[in-house]
Amino acid sequence: MSNNSNSIKRGPILLVMILGAFLATLNQTIMSVATPELMKDFDILATTAQWLTTGYMLVNGVLIPITAYFMQRFSTRQLFQASMIIFLVGTIVSALAADFPVLLTGRLIQAAGAGIIMPLLTNVILALFPPEKRGAAMGMMGLAIIFAPAIGPTLAGYILENYAWETMFYGMIPLALIVIACGFIFLRNVSERVPTKFDTLSVVLSTIGFGTLLYGFSRAGSLGWSNTEVIVSIIVGIAALILFAWRQLISSNPLLDLRAFKYNMFSLTTVINIAVTMVMYADMMLLPLYLQSARGYTALESGLLMLPGALVMGFLMPVTGKLFDRFGAKWLSVIGMLITIVTTLGFVDLTDSTSFTYLLLMSTARRIGMALLLMPIQTLGLNQLPKQLSAHGTAISNTIRQVAGAVGTSLLVTVMTDRTKTHMQDIMASGGIAGATKEQLIAEASIQGINDAYFVIVGIGVIGLVLTFFLKRVKQPSEAPAAAELKQPVPKRA
Repeated sequence: MSNNSNSIKRGPILLVMILGAFLATLNQTIMSVATPELMKDFDILATTAQWLTTGYMLVNGVLIPITAYFMQRFSTRQLFQASMIIFLVGTIVSALAADFPVLLTGRLIQAAGAGIIMPLLTNVILALFPPEKRGAAMGMMGLAIIFAPAIGPTLAGYILENYAWETMFYGMIPLALIVIACGFIFLRNVSERVPTKFDTLSVVLSTIGFGTLLYGFSRAGSLGWSNTEVIVSIIVGIAALILFAWRQLISSNPLLDLRAFKYNMFSLTTVINIAVTMVMYADMMLLPLYLQSARGYTALESGLLMLPGALVMGFLMPVTGKLFDRFGAKWLSVIGMLITIVTTLGFVDLTDSTSFTYLLLMSTARRIGMALLLMPIQTLGLNQLPKQLSAHGTAISNTIRQVAGAVGTSLLVTVMTDRTKTHMQDIMASGGIAGATKEQLIAEASIQGINDAYFVIVGIGVIGLVLTFFLKRVKQPSEAPAAAELKQPVPKRA
C-alpha cells in the first residue's frame, strides 16, 4: 500500500472499480440464455455455441494467474483502464459480428479484459482497508460478483424477447465508456509498483496447465469423463501444473507465489471456497435447466424466479461484511452453510408439478445462505497474508474459484446426464407411465436426473460445513517468510 493511501478517497475508487467488475461479471452470464437464439441465427450446434461461454472461461482461467505479475508491474490506474478498454473493444467486435467466428473473437477479447478486473478489485480493497474493516468493503464487492450473474438471465431474457441479440452488446458499450471516463477522473494509484522480472516459462506452463485442465473439465460435461479428448486434456493440464508449481517453489521471483499456502487459514478457506463455488453453481445451472427444459418455462420466467434471491443477496452482502468485521467468519459461515444445505435438500425431490412459488421461496432462501458464506470465507483467508503476498493470494483465490466452477459444472452435468439415462432405462423397463407421451417420459427422467445432481451438491455442502468449524480469527503478519523459512512449520495464529 502506498504511503498516502490514508488520504485517498476510497469511495469513488471503489465505486468505479465495482462498476467495472459488475459489467465484466454481467457479461459472463448473459450468454447462456442467448445460446438457443444464436444457434438458430448462425446455424450452429450446441457444442459449437458452448464455446461462447467455455472460451470466455478458458481465457479468464489462463489470464488470472498472470494478474499477480501485472498488479506488481503496473499501477492500479494503468491496469484497470487497460482492462476496461480491452473489454470495450471486445464488446464492439461482438456487437458488430456478422458470423460466429467474429462473435467468438469478440467474446475472447472481452474475457482478456474482464479476467484482470476482479483480482485487481480484490487487491485494491486489501491495499485500501486494514484487516478489521475489509469485511464491509468485500461485502460491497460481493454485489458485483453475485448480483450481476443473478440478474443476467432476467435481463437477457427480456432483451431476447423484444430485441435482437446484438442489443445485449450495444447496451454495454455506453456503460463501459462511462466506467472508463469515471476511471480517468476518480481512479488513483493505491499500490506500489515493484520491478518484477517476467518469467516466460512460468507463463507458458500456467497457460498450458490451466487452459487444458479447464478445457478438459468443460468438455467432460458434454463428452463424458471416459472420452479420450477429456482424459488427455486433464492429464496434460495436471502435468503442466505440477511443473508450474515446482517452478514457482524454486524461483526467487515466482510468477505466482505459492508461499501463500504456508498460512493455515488461507489454505483452509481456499478448500472451503472450492466447495462453496461448486454449491453455488447448482442454482446458476441446474435450476434454469429444470425450469426451461423439463417444465417449459421461458428464459425470462426462469430469470425472474432467481431475481428476488439476487435482490436479497445484494442487500445482505454489505450487511454480512459488517457482521464479519465484528464477529469473524466462523459462525457466519456455519449458519450460512446450514441454510444452504437445508434449502438445497428442498430441490432433491422436484416433480413435474412443483409449484413456482415453492421454487421461488427455496431459491431465495438458498441465496441468503450463500450471502453469509462467500465474502467472510474469502476475506478471512486473504486477511492472514502479509502485504507482499496480497496480489499473489488474490490471483490464487480467483484462479482456484474459476477451476472449481469448471469442475463443478462438468460434474453436475455428468451426474445429471448419466442419471437421466439410467432413470429413462428404468422407466422403459417398467413399462413406462400410463398415458404419458415420449416427451413426458424424457422430461420425467430429466427431472429425476436433476434431483440426483442436487443430492451430490448436498454432499459437497456437508464437506464444506465440516471444514467451516475449523475457521478462526487470524492476525495479518508484517511480512512474508523468507525463502529459507519455507521448510519450517508455520506457527499457529490466534
